[in-house]
Amino acid sequence: MQAIFQLSTRNYDKEIILVKKALEELEDTCKVKNGYDISGQFTKAGWTFFNVKLSSEMFSIIEKSGMMDGALGFGIAEQFKNFLGHYLESKGSEVRIKKIDY
Repeated sequence: MQAIFQLSTRNYDKEIILVKKALEELEDTCKVKNGYDISGQFTKAGWTFFNVKLSSEMFSIIEKSGMMDGALGFGIAEQFKNFLGHYLESKGSEVRIKKIDY
């Protein structure tokens, strides 16, 4: 299963660097190669939106490893969204995140 999230920001140039660095660190933690893909950038009303798709392997490792312990939400999809949002925030990112597909 792959999880797709839409991230939004008013400062794309700064945030894309932070998001990529954070996701690369998450790949290293999970010991996964090609664990994510960033695509679908578009701008609307001063906001830039882009999608982050996590590989099924990376998703599975995060889910089973206990990394999501303490992530609140109704169901695994919302818990994973909250985990990823908090993870990115802990790495200095200020993007907003919403679940597109799970």
